[in-house]
Amino acid sequence: MKLSKLGEFGLIERVRKATPKGSGVRVGIGDDAAWLECRSRTFLLTADLLIEGIHFNLQWSTFYGLGYKTLAVNLSDLAAMGGSPAYLTLSLGIPVDFKTEDIEEFYRGVRFLAARSGVSLVGGDTSAARRFFISASLIGHCPYAPVLRSGAKVGDDLYVTGTLGDSALGLELLKKRKGKTREDAAEYLVSRHQFPSARLKAGALLARERLARAMIDVSDGLLQDLNHLCKASAVGAVVWENALPLSPAYRTLAGQKRALHALTGGEDYELLFCTRRRDRSQLEKIQRRLGVPIARIGECLPASKGIKVIDGGGRLASFTVRGYDHFKSRP
Repeated sequence: MKLSKLGEFGLIERVRKATPKGSGVRVGIGDDAAWLECRSRTFLLTADLLIEGIHFNLQWSTFYGLGYKTLAVNLSDLAAMGGSPAYLTLSLGIPVDFKTEDIEEFYRGVRFLAARSGVSLVGGDTSAARRFFISASLIGHCPYAPVLRSGAKVGDDLYVTGTLGDSALGLELLKKRKGKTREDAAEYLVSRHQFPSARLKAGALLARERLARAMIDVSDGLLQDLNHLCKASAVGAVVWENALPLSPAYRTLAGQKRALHALTGGEDYELLFCTRRRDRSQLEKIQRRLGVPIARIGECLPASKGIKVIDGGGRLASFTVRGYDHFKSRP
C-alpha cells in the first residue's frame, strides 16, 4: 500500500499498535508528549541524524537494516559513557511514493534491537520529504559517574574493543559490487557495516569498575575519534599499527590497504578507552565479562607530541589524523 493512501495518521496508528509500551512508560506514542517515570535523577541524552544519500544508500540498504542501525548508533553513544538505554523518540521524513510495507520493515528493525537492549520507543514525528531522513533521540540512565572524553592522562594505556576497519571495508565492497556479495569474508564485512554492535555491556562494566578514564566510540574513524579524545584530555598519543585488532575477513580482503580502513574508516562503533597502566591486571581479570575482546593499541603522550602511528618496523607512518567530516568529506 502506498503511504499516500494510508496517510500520516494511519501510519502513526499502525506504529503505535505494533510498539510495546515498555518499562516506566505511563503514556507512549499517541499523545502530545510521552509520560515517563525516571528511576534515577541522572540520565544521558544523545541524538543522531541519518540522511539518504549521505549516511545510507537504498540501493544496498534494507529498511529493516536501517531501522536496526538507527538505534544501534545511538546505543553506541550511550555505551561510550557507560550508560544504559531506556527511551527512544524517532522522527522520519518520508517520500510519498514509499510503500507502507517499507516503513513497517524499518520499524521492525528498530523494535528488534529495542527488545534486545531494553529500549522503549515512546514517540516522534513524521513528515513528507523529498528523500528519506531519520532523526533519533535516545535517553538513558547512568547509575554511576559517566565516562567522559576528558579524563585521559599522559602514560595511560589505549585500548579498543572488537576489531577495526570492518565497516569501512564492507561499505567499499558494497559500492564496488552494487550491494552483491558472495564470499563469506565479504558478507561478514558487509554485515558489520549494516548491523553494527553497540558495546553496551563493555561500556557499563568499564564505567562501573572505574577502569576507563576516558572513552569514545569509533564512529568517524580511529584517528579522528582519538583526536577528539586527546583534545578533550589535553594529551597526545601513539598508536602501534601492528597492535590494531583486525578480523580474519578484513585481513583476507584489505590487500595493500591493510591499515588504512582500520585507522581512518568510520562506523565500527567500537569503544576506544584509556586506562592506568597499574590497572592492566584488573582489566585482564574482567576481560571475559566485557562480552567482547579488547586490544591494547598504544598509549597517551604529552600533548606536544601530537598523534603518531608507528608501523611494524618501528618507523613513523605517514597517516594523518583524518576520518569522516560531514562538511569537509564528500559523500
